[in-house]
Amino acid sequence: MIPRPELEDILRFYADAGADEALLEAPVDRFAEGHRAANEARRPIAERAAAAVERAAAPARVEPAVAVPDEAQAARARELAGQASTLEELRAILAEFDGCNLRLTAKNLVFADGNPQADLMLVGEAPGRDEDLEGLPFVGRSGRLLDRMLAAIGRDRQSAYISNVIPWRPPGNRDPSPIETEICRPFIERQIELVAPRILVTLGNPSTKLLLGAQQGIMRMRGKWQVYTTRAGGEVTAMPTLHPAYLLRNPAHKKLAWQDFLEIRAKLTSGG
Repeated sequence: MIPRPELEDILRFYADAGADEALLEAPVDRFAEGHRAANEARRPIAERAAAAVERAAAPARVEPAVAVPDEAQAARARELAGQASTLEELRAILAEFDGCNLRLTAKNLVFADGNPQADLMLVGEAPGRDEDLEGLPFVGRSGRLLDRMLAAIGRDRQSAYISNVIPWRPPGNRDPSPIETEICRPFIERQIELVAPRILVTLGNPSTKLLLGAQQGIMRMRGKWQVYTTRAGGEVTAMPTLHPAYLLRNPAHKKLAWQDFLEIRAKLTSGG
């Protein structure tokens, strides 16, 4: 038997790696499976053959079909997103949208948090475990750091609007696939149009590449003012910066994010 402290360390390792949920409703006794296999091997050959014939004659079990995301779903997402005239309508459309398999493994839709009337909007990539449980973006460790970053420039969740490119947690916190991202893209683009912020902050590499069409990495893009163009042709001043989760892993780079947030504060204060 594994000593208790070591077992706890293993469980923490799995949780940090994103394996925080059982794949089956009930535990599986692998030792019992081994005993069943051994007993099966000891059965007479004629008896095993008869059982095999019986299984073959039984009707095949039909597993429920699972939709595979494709370009058609991305086109459908664009059509549905364009129908939303308010954020409430967009949330309702997303809640019913079944074209992205990420919703099948997520516990909650993570739409947004903060003030939709705010002049500052921040967009990350995808929810994590804590966000999936609460149905709100940036509520885990990276969210607490983001709150402190906002507080440092005199802002909070009542004076900013926060969302993600992907509204459902990818299983195990894996990266969203390109087609999953394309399916979700119309919804975040419409969300930005409806909020119409003065300044859009893209947090991290994925959201910067998707929304700003960046060819360079975030370390080259960060701190430089960009222009985000909406589907309707409107323009929003945008600032790419480092994702709080990255800063937790690389605290020495917090000074770079601080410089970016000082630029954001100056722009908001000047009214430019």
